[in-house]
Formats: sequence, C-alpha cells, structure tokens
Amino acid sequence: MQIGADIYCDSQCIIRELERRHPSPSFFPSSDAGLMWCLSRWTDGPMFDLAVKLVLGAAGDALPKNFAEDRGRLYLGSDWSEGLKAANASLPHLAAQFRTALGWANDQLSDNRKFLLGQVPAAIDAQLYHMVWFIRGRWGRGPAFLSEFAQIERWEQNVGEIGHGTMIEMSPEDAIFRAKGCEPITTPETDPLDPQGLIPGMSVAVSSDLDGGEQPVEAEVVAANSDTITVLRLDTEVGNIGVHFPRAGYRVDILD
Repeated sequence: MQIGADIYCDSQCIIRELERRHPSPSFFPSSDAGLMWCLSRWTDGPMFDLAVKLVLGAAGDALPKNFAEDRGRLYLGSDWSEGLKAANASLPHLAAQFRTALGWANDQLSDNRKFLLGQVPAAIDAQLYHMVWFIRGRWGRGPAFLSEFAQIERWEQNVGEIGHGTMIEMSPEDAIFRAKGCEPITTPETDPLDPQGLIPGMSVAVSSDLDGGEQPVEAEVVAANSDTITVLRLDTEVGNIGVHFPRAGYRVDILD
C-alpha cells in the first residue's frame, strides 16, 4: 500500500496504518485485538502455507511457467520444482490438515454469529476469508471440499456482502508522481528494549522469513518497535521513500 512517499508492506502494516488513519469502523471492534494478531500469525502462516500448497500442488504441470517460477519460489522455496512435486504427492495430507483448521472455524461460527468474533466484521474475518476464497476459486475440488462446512459457507456470504467500497484506478506513473511530491511521515524513534538494538540511522537489510530467493531491502532505520520497522530509502527517480515492514515474519540484519 502506498500513501504519498510511504510504502506499507504486508497486510500487518497495511491494517495498522488504515486503523490509525480511519479508526471507525474499526478492524478491531471487540476487546480481542491481541488475540486477533495472534490468530493472524496462524492464518497468514501455517494455514496460508497449506492453502497455497493445495492449490499449486493440485495444479502441478498445468501451472503457467512464469507464474510457477514466481510464486513457486516464494512459497515452496528456492528449489520450487521439487517443492511442487512434493506438494502434489502430499495432497491428501494437506487437505486433511486444512480440513482440521476449517473445522475449528466452523465450530466458532456454530452459534449462528455473523462473523468470527460476533455480529460485526473484524480483521480476522478478512484474514481467513481470503484463503477460503482461494481454495474455492482456484482448486478444482475446492467447492466440494468446503461443502462440509455449512457455517463457513454462511459466513462466506456475510463477508462477501461487505463489498469492496469505491475504488479509483491509478497508474504506476501517477503513483510515482504522488511519491515524488511528498516526504515520508515517520519521525525517528528508538525502542530501548529492542533485542537487536536498532536505532535511527543504522544500516539494515530487511527480508521475509520465506525462502523465496528475493533480494532484501537495504536501507537506513528511521524507527523500530516490537510491531514494525520503518526504513528510509533514497530513490533516484522519486527521492526519499519510507518503507514499513512488520517485525513478525520479517528478518532484520544489521549491515556493517
């Protein structure tokens, strides 16, 4: 997500910033915000891993080559072709694991509540919904697989009815122009309890925990706390760019 000269990476940072700017309606309508962040590490981690392996493994050789190389490397590791074969061979096991997780969610909804935490939607509904949507639409056996879970299918409809709001198209050129006319909003911040001792001005490399072979982002620390790290990059075309990463799920290496 880009806002001016700030780039927010990963849904964790996106949700936090949207909540800060637009607290009503809230992504955290109950007193369970901490629980939702804990659950999001499950939905965005092990459960998402299962969903991706189910879909990619079931598709096998039918996957477009460019897509397989890009997404396969990100989600199945640097030796993605072997990972794809392993996922295909393990489809019954993967489906069994995903079925258990869906059963838990189905039980949570069994009192006829509209959403996972009650009658009002929350961030965790979106974090689970995108995987159910993925399985239903991208795995040939998805609809039959999901038909076991009547409460989830009812909940799916409730989430779908929320809609996507009003969107306005923006070209990449417009986004660059916006960034060029702005400065990053984050001010320097030091967390004295940070286990890595991160301080503003320190050179770091930030990368995902996933073994996707992607290049880390090398930049200068602006602010860091237990939830996020913001780094400053100088782009020759745009100028200063603030890039925000979560701490959970991302590795920060201090450069010499």
